[in-house]
Amino acid sequence: MTISRQLTEDLIPITEHELTRLVTKVLLDNGVVEQTAKAVAGSMVAAERDGTFSHGLERLDAMVQTLKSGWITPGATPSVIDQAPGVVIVDATNGFAQGALAAAHDLVIEKAKEQGIASLCIKNSHHFGALWVDVEPFADEGLIAMAFVHSRSRIVGPGAKQKVLGTNPMAFAAPMKDGNHLVWDQASSVMAHGDVLIAANEQKMLPPGCGVDKEGKPTTDPNAVLDGGALVPFGDHKGFLIAMMVEIMAAGLTGSVFGYQDQSMLYKGAHTSKAGQSFIVIDPRRAGIEMLDVRVRQLADMLVATGTKRLPGQRRYERRRLAELQGMKIQAKHFIQLQSLANS
Repeated sequence: MTISRQLTEDLIPITEHELTRLVTKVLLDNGVVEQTAKAVAGSMVAAERDGTFSHGLERLDAMVQTLKSGWITPGATPSVIDQAPGVVIVDATNGFAQGALAAAHDLVIEKAKEQGIASLCIKNSHHFGALWVDVEPFADEGLIAMAFVHSRSRIVGPGAKQKVLGTNPMAFAAPMKDGNHLVWDQASSVMAHGDVLIAANEQKMLPPGCGVDKEGKPTTDPNAVLDGGALVPFGDHKGFLIAMMVEIMAAGLTGSVFGYQDQSMLYKGAHTSKAGQSFIVIDPRRAGIEMLDVRVRQLADMLVATGTKRLPGQRRYERRRLAELQGMKIQAKHFIQLQSLANS
């Protein structure tokens, strides 16, 4: 469940290239190495362009605060390990996960195409962006990809009194004929943490059934959820089980700390979760399927023909095309913030 951001008339036109340049400059000025700065900026701008506002420019200030807090190592350089024929491990050395993925991207694709399947395990990282951005490039290569990343404890399970698991998103991408791939990501909670932050910033109430306060009582107040409260898993125990699976795939498999072991509260201004991230990448051609994109399109067409109103990722692709035709526009407050951060 997401909250739609109501754009005001106070919008500033900006090209995607210029926006990426400004965000990259802000990160570079705060000590982030170039490859990682470009990867993080690319993820943030893609989210803003495609309407995933909770993971776009809304997060830039928190990212800068986190870099200044010492919680993240600004100059972290990922270390890529060719672990096995189908396994790549990356130690992000306490930097952003997007930089670690960028460093291992080509090797993972090479292994998937050689072996038919490859896994990527990222440890000692901080993921602070949209997860669909991480998997979509694999679909561009004709591959299937799944990604898992966990966060600090943010949800309570059925009957539980204490948060243990994070909102723990997972993402999936499959190539689809015509270039609009089937790509989605989702949190294990009813609402993503980023959307709760937007609701709090814009003084909006949450829909019923999203969270509880610190007493464990249902609440629609985003500030009550953020101040000692918790989000709840979607689908009750079913979403809770998915959150547990993601925790194992992202933290357990990579050797990263679990969400309940988070230490960010010791660093004033820290907003990110020190997390692990894992990927499974499959080449359908090595499974004897030469035209998976056509088969996925066939399935998608049947879903639409039988009444499915919107395919996963469809709204993002529509917004992307609109941005290509009309150009991007960002909120004035974000433009002012960018100018200030880039010139500070």
